[in-house]
Amino acid sequence: MAEPITQTRLRELAAVHPERGRVLSVFLNLDPAQFGTPAARSSAITSVMTDATHKVGDTDGLSHDEREALRDDIERVRDVLGASDVAADGTRAVAVYACGAADLLEVVRLRRPVDSKVVLDRTPFVEPLVMQGLDEAWMVLLSNRRAARLFIGPGDALEETDRFVDDVHSQHDQGGWSQLNYQRSVEKEVKDHLTNTAELAFELYKRRGVDRVLIGGPDELMGDLKAKLHPYLKERIVGKVQIDVENASLDDVKACARDAIAAHIRRLERETLDRLNESVGRGGRGAAGVAEVLDALNQARVETLLIAENFRAGGRVDFEANLLLPPDDDRGEPVNDIVEHAIEKAIEQSAHTLVVRHHDDLGPLGGIGAVLRF
Repeated sequence: MAEPITQTRLRELAAVHPERGRVLSVFLNLDPAQFGTPAARSSAITSVMTDATHKVGDTDGLSHDEREALRDDIERVRDVLGASDVAADGTRAVAVYACGAADLLEVVRLRRPVDSKVVLDRTPFVEPLVMQGLDEAWMVLLSNRRAARLFIGPGDALEETDRFVDDVHSQHDQGGWSQLNYQRSVEKEVKDHLTNTAELAFELYKRRGVDRVLIGGPDELMGDLKAKLHPYLKERIVGKVQIDVENASLDDVKACARDAIAAHIRRLERETLDRLNESVGRGGRGAAGVAEVLDALNQARVETLLIAENFRAGGRVDFEANLLLPPDDDRGEPVNDIVEHAIEKAIEQSAHTLVVRHHDDLGPLGGIGAVLRF
């Protein structure tokens, strides 16, 4: 099954710095539109593993023992990719990280395709994972006056976990004191139903963990439902969905949630970019362009690293001093893509990385920016 890409998992990978040798990072595209048959997947595996063999043979600066260790890593990766279930359960790509010297063999199954690629470097190549975006755990909570349904999972892989109907009587309009008492009884039943819904949602939150919440149901009930929710859930609400609570299919719920999640991501990008623009404009807690951002990362000042989608830039790395440098610096070693190293350093510092896909603000700022902690 494809697995969530979490900040914790990225941090664990970025923390791997073997004292000797290199880390082998292998990415295999399993998009069923291109590699839907066993023969097509076998050909893709052969191609990417041949590339890995060539890289190990052609890389300079490796001792005999390090090269032999990498050849062992290649075979371990080959075994992983050759497994019969490599493309099972919605997996659209696989990233495999191997380094015998660091006791590392990490397999990350992805729900979205990536280009097949081999990277041999001092650390795991995590940029493709970051570019896919973190997989937050979402809860979709639907309720009307009597029925409730709960869904949980990554935004593009929700599953329905709970559904129940409480015994809530229908309203009538006979009038008189009897009607008033009956109506009060019905409203209490509705409130009890919303309490049950909120309690179940919190139990699910405690068992599974939730990053973001979407709620849906009749507008007149949403205020009461939010009031019943535990503060941990209430503070995670980022939007609403309009859907038939009782009759919507799982695909209907996924489609509504997908639209709401996309709107949330666009809004999050906009808010973060506004913070960056305001900070850069007044000379405050903002950095723009490769040189400023690298300097901020070297000082561990970055709170959020913003990268335009597909942005690449050269640079230099002083591995001994652990410094990232612009391409015109005379220290360190040249690297083709300083963005990967910037992402790794941001992850190590527990900074958030945001790939900006829906707005063009970063273009005039040099393609990369950072909101700073201080």
